[in-house]
Amino acid sequence: MSDAAQYIPAAYALTAVGVWGTSDFLGGVGTRRTNTFLFTAIVHVSGLVVVGAIALLTHAPFPGIASVVWSLLAGALGGLALVFFYRALSRGNMGLVAPVAAVLSAAIPTFVSAFADGFPGVWKVFGFILAGIGVWLISRTEGNAGRPEGLGVAVLAGIGFAGFFICAHKAGNASALWVATCSRAAAFLVTAAIVLFGRHLRAVAAPVLAIAVVAGLLDIGGSIAFIRAAQTGRLDAAVVLSSLYPAVTVVLARIFLHEHFSRTRTLGMVAALAAVPMIAG
Repeated sequence: MSDAAQYIPAAYALTAVGVWGTSDFLGGVGTRRTNTFLFTAIVHVSGLVVVGAIALLTHAPFPGIASVVWSLLAGALGGLALVFFYRALSRGNMGLVAPVAAVLSAAIPTFVSAFADGFPGVWKVFGFILAGIGVWLISRTEGNAGRPEGLGVAVLAGIGFAGFFICAHKAGNASALWVATCSRAAAFLVTAAIVLFGRHLRAVAAPVLAIAVVAGLLDIGGSIAFIRAAQTGRLDAAVVLSSLYPAVTVVLARIFLHEHFSRTRTLGMVAALAAVPMIAG
């Protein structure tokens, strides 16, 4: 692999960081204004329709049965995880609950990959550790604040996201467009069933609907970028780099919601950034 080519998986993963971080910020804002299940269902269906149409128009090869099954399972787990995550973001401090989910969603697939793909190398391991420290510094509770509200739900979201990462990787080298489309189909069916049977269906204000649609397009865009990162590189590297998305959520929450942005979190951001070339190299 050429020097330039080895950074392609990292480029995909960092793209996922940007779009997922922005999508999660929008999701946290939107779910403060409407029902979480309904908002998440709109997020899933918007991404499903657009990317499914792109897959059809570009004549992307449809994956085999095994890839479809893994994609559907990834979507079911990821769809529920996103509901938990949005609820955690809407109930608690975004700069605290987002990194908690990220730590869990990165740690579980990293251990799985270490057993499946072998030891990633000392340099990458140091990068994983540094990235984990960075995310922890961003997410730790400061002062006498106590446990942040929404933390327990964020833990459930992190476990669900870990399941999504592992199952999406199991889909193999199938078209990323179709893997993302199939996963979103399952995610939408799960959340739509909750909306219907839970009687959460109601009118949504136009501004909130717009936020949900944009969040959905960004979320599935991040999924496609992650799938390509995992297909062109190691799962553990793709997961750890992609899990730096809370940095984007934290910055946006600081800019638009004026959430606290301390020196500790700044140090965490620096540590996370320093880990990127170690993991990508």
